[in-house]
Amino acid sequence: MDISRAEQRILHLLAQGGRIEIIRSETKKIEDASCFTRDGWLYPDFGIELFRKLRRLKAIRSTDGYPYRITEKGLKLVRAQLNNR
Repeated sequence: MDISRAEQRILHLLAQGGRIEIIRSETKKIEDASCFTRDGWLYPDFGIELFRKLRRLKAIRSTDGYPYRITEKGLKLVRAQLNNR
């Protein structure tokens, strides 16, 4: 399955130890999502649409209320690169 360049970048960040944190509204709906690198830097080109697409592909998952991380399927979707060992 082919995924977009933006999705590739996010999955690479997550494979290297990054995380996605969400902000919920009063009605428990997801309002905003932020992607952080393993060093704690905020990744700028990440939005709620990209978050929903990655969740729909089952490439990311949250367990027990922790931030979203990459799944086994997400690791298979991401293409190997030199900096992602």
